[in-house]
Amino acid sequence: MANNQAALAGGSILVVGGGISGLTTTLEAAEVGYEVFLVEKNPYLGGRVSQLKQYFPKLCPPTCGLEINFRRIKDNPRIKVFTMAEIEKVDGAPGSYNVAIKLKPRYVNENCTCCGECAEACQTEISDEFNFGMNKIKAAYLPHNMAFPAKYVISPQIIGTDDAKRCLEACKYDAIDFDMKEKVINLNVGAVVWATGWEPYDASKIDNLGFGTYPNIITNMMLERLASTNGPTNGKILRPSDDKEPESIAFVQCAGSRDENHLPYCSYVCCMASLKHTTYIREQYPDAKIYIFYIDLRAPGQRYEKFYKKIKEDKNIFFIKGKVAEVSENTGTGDITVVAENAVTGEKIRQDVEMVVLATGMQPTAAGAKLPADLKYNEDGFIINDFEQGGMFAAGCANKPADVVSSNQNATGMALKAIQTLVRR
Repeated sequence: MANNQAALAGGSILVVGGGISGLTTTLEAAEVGYEVFLVEKNPYLGGRVSQLKQYFPKLCPPTCGLEINFRRIKDNPRIKVFTMAEIEKVDGAPGSYNVAIKLKPRYVNENCTCCGECAEACQTEISDEFNFGMNKIKAAYLPHNMAFPAKYVISPQIIGTDDAKRCLEACKYDAIDFDMKEKVINLNVGAVVWATGWEPYDASKIDNLGFGTYPNIITNMMLERLASTNGPTNGKILRPSDDKEPESIAFVQCAGSRDENHLPYCSYVCCMASLKHTTYIREQYPDAKIYIFYIDLRAPGQRYEKFYKKIKEDKNIFFIKGKVAEVSENTGTGDITVVAENAVTGEKIRQDVEMVVLATGMQPTAAGAKLPADLKYNEDGFIINDFEQGGMFAAGCANKPADVVSSNQNATGMALKAIQTLVRR
């Protein structure tokens, strides 16, 4: 029946963004019989979830949720995936949209077996964006060890160089193709779901918190990568300046969030993320002192509240209700002094720690560059869903700050909205 319904609808669905929301929308629509085109700007699917060590509510590793979704995508002939692809323009109306998609060259074709010989031969190194620039990788690279599609990427930096020749000679499978060019393809679809996700707020814009000035101040997403076994330190949490095992760490909550000069809204996930991060630290350093500076701690829902109460039982985790006013580095040691006023006692606190983690907020990707379609946004750059008009919808963090569970629920709803558009037209 689902297949007949899809045939009667006579349309396809475009999903923009291959993070957890985009994957869910794609699979929910395709598995009831609809043709879906999934477009992702990165060389891999999985989005921000793939960068986490664990995610709520069960503290699962990314492989737990992503691998089965990748298998479902691979096995479903109704799904066509475009990676390294961006939407150039969307014209039309609900039921009939003309979409132009720009495809960037990967310089690696379907013959790739992930043998890694091209990376071995390559001498040029580039910054690893997946790890937020905390390490270097070869210019011929697999984005990360669970990347899907499982194909290498050649950086355009080495095109025309000796390194390009080395890579070509090293490949035994004729998988490298330097004749690949950027191209534009056009599709006609009946509905579009924008699952364009979020970016960590740029912590260097927060003048008083020292990010970019002091090496031992990092962001929450950087800590995720440090704690991940496929991260720059193979899962060992070490402070950046000297690879020391930190004995004391401070978390600064609402770093840029709930601040009229930066992000005026609550980013929803930051409090729980920091509480989760304390479990990472505690696993590696049972005696480390952890200080959490907060305005309000928000644990939405009974399960999260229970998690929060469990963390509070740790005698080496100290909660300080107070907004951090400034940070400074101690000359010679690289330690950081965090200054705040305790909102309960009124006391001015100066706490020395070996490392600081900024709980930076969640900013919609569309806030930086508006999407090439007729969409409405709120003042913070989140897409406003116009259900009366229909046709185009925002899912997950493109619509509002959300965790993985909420994003999945929302994405399922947006898949249904997209299907309803096709059925009604």
